[in-house]
Amino acid sequence: MGQLDTTRQVGCELCMQDGGKLILRASKLRVIRAAEADHPAFYRVIWNDHVREWTDLDAADRVLMMSVVERIEETLREHLQPSKVNLASLGNVVPHLHWHVIARFDWDTRWPAPVWAPPQREVVDAAARLLVPLDELDRLVAQGVVGIMRKA
Repeated sequence: MGQLDTTRQVGCELCMQDGGKLILRASKLRVIRAAEADHPAFYRVIWNDHVREWTDLDAADRVLMMSVVERIEETLREHLQPSKVNLASLGNVVPHLHWHVIARFDWDTRWPAPVWAPPQREVVDAAARLLVPLDELDRLVAQGVVGIMRKA
């Protein structure tokens, strides 16, 4: 396991701000919804301490973080019935540990390409196409994550 640097890092956007619409903040992590009009059901699970790599977390914290990622995926699948859910932990541009959980649909602007690919088509008001309004989806995501945090 690497050496942890849990101080806030100047220039790290995830140390200095929430990183999107805050859905839930717990002592170790937070869940935000990214401001991505083309992909409205795009959530991030962000470790609060400045940790660069997955293996910098101890085993219990890795289980906690992945349990939250899993719960968000389950919530998106249950309530939105997406074509696919993309999971990713990249962090090349922002070297602060976070996971992306993105509901994908065969009608979205970049389907079937990755979310960072050039658009394939124009979709007007993608959020309106979701089976659940975003405020309700945020509430459901938070509710599911709170259940995980209570068990931790």
